[in-house]
Amino acid sequence: MPEDNAPLIRTDIPHSARIWNYWMGGKDYYEIDRIAGDAGIEVDPDITTMAVQSRQFLIRAVTYLAGEVGIRQFLDIGTGLPTMQNTHQVAQSVAPESKVVYVDNDPLVLTHARALLTSTTPEGVTTYVDSDYHFPEQIIADARNVLNFNQPIAVMFMGVLGHAKSYDDLLRIVNTVLEAVPAGSYLVMWDGSDDSPAYVTLCENYTGTGGTPYVPRPQAQIRAVFDGLELVEPGFTSITQWRAADTEVGEIRPISAYGAVARKV
Repeated sequence: MPEDNAPLIRTDIPHSARIWNYWMGGKDYYEIDRIAGDAGIEVDPDITTMAVQSRQFLIRAVTYLAGEVGIRQFLDIGTGLPTMQNTHQVAQSVAPESKVVYVDNDPLVLTHARALLTSTTPEGVTTYVDSDYHFPEQIIADARNVLNFNQPIAVMFMGVLGHAKSYDDLLRIVNTVLEAVPAGSYLVMWDGSDDSPAYVTLCENYTGTGGTPYVPRPQAQIRAVFDGLELVEPGFTSITQWRAADTEVGEIRPISAYGAVARKV
């Protein structure tokens, strides 16, 4: 019998984190998610490319921040289901003392988190906060138990802000977190845009299944999230093009997913 306080994991409604895991080639999804995922691929065949390339962007961004910049604290908000080369694994492979706080409120993500925590380095810290990013003040309060908010922190929103209730709410969420971190901190963010009709249709169809709506936004609105910050070269661009290796640039075309890494000054 399940415990009375066990989290409720719905297997009759597709869930974006599980579908994304399916698109990335993971194993943590249910049949309803596979069905929804396959339907999404039929509408937008590029979605699997977006899923895989989003992880490559994360790897390059975290490697840059932990390596070239020397960031040792990461706040990954809306982390989703763990697959391979997660934020703490990338950061701690470069700097074993790195501290990583993941934030999510999905019961399945939190269940998997318990097992994932065992892979942290002896010198570092990896932990999860059970919170909805619509309540950034709570996230900050919980993260302070692990992270030093007097030292630079890399704040990450990786393909999750389409779940914000409105664009104004999106900006409120990001700005609230950024206001709490000191100068020298970084924002890493990407999202899918509405310049792909197929992606827009995919998101509309997903909403029709009963899943939490995901709203693609114009490039200009995604770019505006970085206003007031100092963009790291090459600036705001398709995630496939952000510091990709020379051998990759000619092979991987731009997709309708844009992001950047930017420094708080």
